[in-house]
Amino acid sequence: MQITDPVFTDADKAREHLEAINWPLGPVCPHCGERENVTRLKGKSHRPGLIQCNACAKNFTVTVGTVFERSKVPLNKWLLATYLISSSKKGISAKQIERMLGVTYKTAWFMMHRIREAMTSDDKSGFGSGGGIVEADETFIGKEPGKKKGPGFHHKMKVVALVDRNTGRSRAFVVDRVNRSTVTPIVLKNVDRSARLATDEGPHYRFVGKHMRDHKAVNHSAKEWARGNVHINTVEGYFSIFKRGMKGVYQHCGKKHLHRYMAEFDFRYSNRSATGCEDQDRAMRAVLGAVGKRLTYRNPDVGVSATA
Repeated sequence: MQITDPVFTDADKAREHLEAINWPLGPVCPHCGERENVTRLKGKSHRPGLIQCNACAKNFTVTVGTVFERSKVPLNKWLLATYLISSSKKGISAKQIERMLGVTYKTAWFMMHRIREAMTSDDKSGFGSGGGIVEADETFIGKEPGKKKGPGFHHKMKVVALVDRNTGRSRAFVVDRVNRSTVTPIVLKNVDRSARLATDEGPHYRFVGKHMRDHKAVNHSAKEWARGNVHINTVEGYFSIFKRGMKGVYQHCGKKHLHRYMAEFDFRYSNRSATGCEDQDRAMRAVLGAVGKRLTYRNPDVGVSATA
């Protein structure tokens, strides 16, 4: 699929494309779930794509109950923005979306946060099921609100990430501190007990490692980077992509929004070419992820930001 495709230039084609993705067997009422007793309204006074549910007497379109609902931005621009952010390995700035789509910066910025909401995974299955290797590591980026810059990483924002080496999936979490009390619940909640945990020598992994099938660590302080299949090179590769994107594309991100950017990088990493997912498939998965999610500008977790 190319950016000259009609679904990216024509609102009606975009709506038909979205209907084909979300309703492969025909329209489904988002209010009551009715599939059979629905009628398309084609009068001149009705907006394109409007459907009436004769079971609950409510009207709907394919955008109802999704992050696209009640947006004044044409649907073709939504699909183009979704494709661009899904296919850009290190992300794409809101300023670039503003220029390419011909919308305001405020609109582009909020569109991207809505798309990131759609990218947030609903999969809660444990990593490493069946004895697979799961790598865990932490990284530091930017600056914690209210903290003065100093030596070390105390003043930086902290991120803990897990990568399932077998499936290629990643999950990252923004934490206030990197210690046993924050790392333990993350690993226990997201890693299957049958998994083999691979970490560095950080003491915060020792306790939770005892709950796994196996726990091996490499000693970076002794310049040990790998010992057979014991290493954390995969998760460090994930962090390198994340940091190139945050520093080179987005440039700045407040802690308030960092979890949304982590969801974006997790989505692209977990659905990359190495896992058999190409650009068009990745964009379609993002569109499917928009169903059942809403993010309004008045949501206190959104607000106005200077993020690029």
